[in-house]
Amino acid sequence: MSAGVLTVSQVNFFVKSLIEGDGRLSDILISGEISNFTDHYRSGHLYFSLKDEKSVLKAVMFASAARRLRFRPADGMKVIIRGRVSVYEPTGQYQLYAEDMQPDGMGALSLAYEQLKERLAAEGLFDRERKRPLPPYPERIGVITSPTGAAVRDILQITGRRWPVARIVLCPVLVQGEGAPRQLIAAVKALNRARACDVIILGRGGGSMEDLWAFNDEGLARAVAASAIPVVSAVGHETDFTICDFAADLRAPTPSAAAELCTPEIGEEKSRAAAFHRYFWEGSRKTVEYLRQSLDLLVQDSPLGEPGGYLRAYRERLDGLDRRLAQRGRGRLEEGRGKLSLLAGKLDALSPLKVLARGYAVVYDGRGGIVRDAGRLAPGEVVTIRAAEGEARAKVVERSERSGGKTQTEI
Repeated sequence: MSAGVLTVSQVNFFVKSLIEGDGRLSDILISGEISNFTDHYRSGHLYFSLKDEKSVLKAVMFASAARRLRFRPADGMKVIIRGRVSVYEPTGQYQLYAEDMQPDGMGALSLAYEQLKERLAAEGLFDRERKRPLPPYPERIGVITSPTGAAVRDILQITGRRWPVARIVLCPVLVQGEGAPRQLIAAVKALNRARACDVIILGRGGGSMEDLWAFNDEGLARAVAASAIPVVSAVGHETDFTICDFAADLRAPTPSAAAELCTPEIGEEKSRAAAFHRYFWEGSRKTVEYLRQSLDLLVQDSPLGEPGGYLRAYRERLDGLDRRLAQRGRGRLEEGRGKLSLLAGKLDALSPLKVLARGYAVVYDGRGGIVRDAGRLAPGEVVTIRAAEGEARAKVVERSERSGGKTQTEI
């Protein structure tokens, strides 16, 4: 191979050296519209093209720089990129290596805020149907904020004045900086896990958008929306809005306003309780008076108004019943006597003693049974003869049979 022939690698390396050696391309600002955007989730690298009306420039942003972005790039987004131009030797393709990226015409934080707000709203995380009412008379109020800020002092002062019966459960956390979202999320989950309060106030005092950015964290918004305890978001001043405000059950313009929204005014409640007491006392008194008058009327129109007359009426009624009972008893007794006399006459007519009085006798064998068949008596057997007047004992001497198959016995 002659000395004048170069390899592809040598050419690419030479071109790369020329481009990187030009200081004007080592740190440039370039604007354009993103297209062909690809997010490699595993590596974290971002690949895209930057274009204007006439040209296209390939670009890449490595994961170390992409992690610093406050917003999510997308196709069609106009951006301003700071970076350097170089050549990727394996393919011989020159491209832009992006170190930083900002939306063109809108700040990165504002864009990130709008993007997250739109995405969570589309999921239904901010729907009114998810909001829950605050407890009317909280016994425990959870406060998640900085332990040294003005917000916690305002909350303690207002709750102590308006509703001193409530106990404050303070969760001290960072409210700005890199570790703030993690502590805020942990505090919301800890209060829910322990069921430590009836309502949660989550907030801080005012500040710049960067100062309040911890309350725009997606994880915090999801933790607030998933809280089983109602959450009041009180971040910044009245004009400040965060993602946490939309996810909470209620937004308060300031921490002081949150304390007022979460607590009744004890003086008003005492007055209301006194009014209810008077209302029910007066109602009870009128009810008792009405019942007393009704009872008086009933007593006047009843025997209870004159107990002696009431007793006399019942005594007369009892006397009448006694006379009727005596008359009916005597009638039943006379009727019974007549029936008894009739039955006694019939019984007397059928009495064996009547038959004996006419000269007949009854013969009993030695076992006490009545003898109806003389043929069953044996000679020498002792029998008892009962007449109308007295009895006699006899011995069978002889028995004889007569015509008709009947046996006669002579004694």
